[in-house]
Amino acid sequence: MRKGVSRGGHNHGGGGEVKTLKYDVVVVGGGPAGSSVARYAARGGAKVLMLEKRQEVGSPVRCGEGVSKKILQKIELEPLESWIANEVAGAKIISPSGSQFELSEDLAGNETGYIIRRDIFDKHLAKLAAVEGADIMVKTTATSLIKEDGKIKGVLARHLGEEYRIEATVTVAADGFEARLSREAGLKTSLKLRDVDICIQYEMVGVKADPLYTEFYVGQGYAPGGYVWIFPKSERVANVGIGVNLMFSERGATPRRYLEKFIASREDLKGAKIVEINGGAVSVSMPPESVTLPGFAAVGDSARMIDPLTGGGVVNGAVAGRVLGEALGRMAQGKLSPEEALAEYEKGWRKKMEVRLARNYLAKEKLLELTDEEMNDLIEAVGSIKLEGLSTAAILKAVKEAKPSLAEKFSDFL
Repeated sequence: MRKGVSRGGHNHGGGGEVKTLKYDVVVVGGGPAGSSVARYAARGGAKVLMLEKRQEVGSPVRCGEGVSKKILQKIELEPLESWIANEVAGAKIISPSGSQFELSEDLAGNETGYIIRRDIFDKHLAKLAAVEGADIMVKTTATSLIKEDGKIKGVLARHLGEEYRIEATVTVAADGFEARLSREAGLKTSLKLRDVDICIQYEMVGVKADPLYTEFYVGQGYAPGGYVWIFPKSERVANVGIGVNLMFSERGATPRRYLEKFIASREDLKGAKIVEINGGAVSVSMPPESVTLPGFAAVGDSARMIDPLTGGGVVNGAVAGRVLGEALGRMAQGKLSPEEALAEYEKGWRKKMEVRLARNYLAKEKLLELTDEEMNDLIEAVGSIKLEGLSTAAILKAVKEAKPSLAEKFSDFL
């Protein structure tokens, strides 16, 4: 199913010549999700083109840079010093009153294990895709979808002042939070205020935080509807950031104001200098009922696969990207039709994460309602459980014993 590349003479809207490229798969977006699709589809024999709108893959950084070590096995990575800034043993969850509990790395979710250099990490994943045979075009914007006969058949794109018509059997939207192509395709990716977090992060030098643990500060006083994080990158360097639910941000709870207040209150951050600021928005919703259409698939944040509880999406996006890429590889080999490949992807990614995403969305909704006093009670109850005995049943039992009224709020999913 590999296709040749031609340079045709299409002329759209009276402009210059439009170059035509033909591929099995075109992937829009060079983040972890897009690179995973490109890598595994190319490995399977598909002719793949990945488009990245910026001049280099990986910039600017827009996340806390924490990932689980499980990503190594999930997408076949070697742990390289180039993209690993620090290895942590676990996470500390701190309540408004200062009570806390610790989670080992394997229990702490998809954001604890390695603190990565996200720009280098993303570029590394793109290089792995290129090694497998995927073509990559940076500084390239997909301007619109090609729609014919009820199917999506590629994208129109602009690269260094030139127009391209990129025809593909399957078009993959991996274009992040904005999800522009997913919306244009017709997927239901619109978001409520309560399903968006606004984040800002400082990389700070001169920090005195524990380099072996990530720290998460929860409660309305710290971050309404979200949390503050400290992710140590080395002995004296850390990412210090905050995510605030947009529902509260609209009421005047600006993330920067809360972050500055947090930093000013901390002895371990006193005198620390900011060397980088980044931020953005992240979806904390449930995925849509379908992330595929004829000739089209969305993956990562453009398919709303971010963990609604933590706001982390690197692992989920990369894992779903592998599922899609492998299905598209089998399509290129003639083992699956395009329709069968997309159906296999839809079934496969849901099997891996849909139940967890649904559970964590419900948890997020419950936590949005908690007062700081209730959050204190919850953290204290969980902190009373021995680490090796930590489970949802143990959490419910501990909360029931400490605060029966609080346990009632969580009983429908714990």
